[in-house]
Amino acid sequence: MARIAGIDLPKQKRGIIALTYIFGIGSSVSEDILDKAKIDHDKKVSEWTEDEVAELRKIIEEDYKVEGALRTEINANIRRLIETGSYRGVRHRKGLPVRGQRTQTNARTRKGKRRAVAGKKAAPKK
Repeated sequence: MARIAGIDLPKQKRGIIALTYIFGIGSSVSEDILDKAKIDHDKKVSEWTEDEVAELRKIIEEDYKVEGALRTEINANIRRLIETGSYRGVRHRKGLPVRGQRTQTNARTRKGKRRAVAGKKAAPKK
C-alpha cells in the first residue's frame, strides 16, 4: 500500500485517480505530478515500485502544499477575513454563503436546517 502525505492510497485505483484522495490534489494536479515522475497515468497503485512512490512523495513535498499545511492556510485566510471585518468575513461569521449566492430560497447547506418562526401561523379557513 502506498502512503503519501499521511494518506493510504487505494491499491485497486489508477494512479491519476488515487492521488486525488490527498486533500489539495485534484485531477489536473495529479496528472502533472505523474508526468513529472514519469509514471503512466493508467498504472494502478499496486503496480507502483518503491522508487516510484518515493519519487511521488518527493515531488509532492517539494512542489505542493497538501493536507494539514493547506488546511491551516485556508483557515488562516478565513480568520484574516473575519478579523478585518470584510464583507466576506462577515458572511463567514454569520454562516451565510460567501460568494454571492441567493439566500431567500436555497442556501440550506450553508444556513443549516430550517428553524420555525414563532408566531407565524397559517390563515384560518372560512
